[in-house]
Amino acid sequence: MTQTNRKSTPKKRSKLFPKDLVFASSKNVPLVENRHQQIVDGACKVFFEKGYHPTTIRDIAKACGMSMGQLYHYIRSKDDVLYLIHKHMHKVWYDHLRRSNLEQIEDPVEKFAEALKQILQFQVENRKLIQFVYSESKYLDKKHFKVVLEMDYKHVIGFWRNLLEEVNRQKPVKGDLDILASLVSFILVFLPLRGWTLRDKPTKKTLDSLQEFILRGLGVTS
Repeated sequence: MTQTNRKSTPKKRSKLFPKDLVFASSKNVPLVENRHQQIVDGACKVFFEKGYHPTTIRDIAKACGMSMGQLYHYIRSKDDVLYLIHKHMHKVWYDHLRRSNLEQIEDPVEKFAEALKQILQFQVENRKLIQFVYSESKYLDKKHFKVVLEMDYKHVIGFWRNLLEEVNRQKPVKGDLDILASLVSFILVFLPLRGWTLRDKPTKKTLDSLQEFILRGLGVTS
């Protein structure tokens, strides 16, 4: 058994995100966070139903139970809302991994396999959110988009890269770990983005097949 490498587990929430880009008139941090979550919850409902462009700020205000005046205390544009939804997805991803207790698994290959299983399940449970984020990210302004890409690189690709480094110390992995971490991240969004091609395939069978495909492709299982 190899000692658990703490770098592979998600960082504390306070370190997950950069200083917020979304202006809020209130300096009460818990209040702002609660209002931002309220906005995200409401915005997701209307975005998923109508799409990003047809949705107006007025639609978002109505969906989250705020007046236009109240809403503008916590966001300034739909870019702000889309950015907050990105942050929300990372938080949900983070919480899902924390509940899986990966840090208790000492064997690197077993931990990597369990992480694959957990994130594949995450994709199933959050299909609409992931579809929306991937399809609408291109509409973010440059400032927000740069931060979103940096979050993804550090906390998603970085997570898989750290796990692969652990595996590589026990059983050599063929290939560049940075490239492999990016490929794993990409394959894991197959179900939300291309799952429609599977038609009536059982979900569990599909998840098992994807997990096995990745592990075999990395050469860590026979």
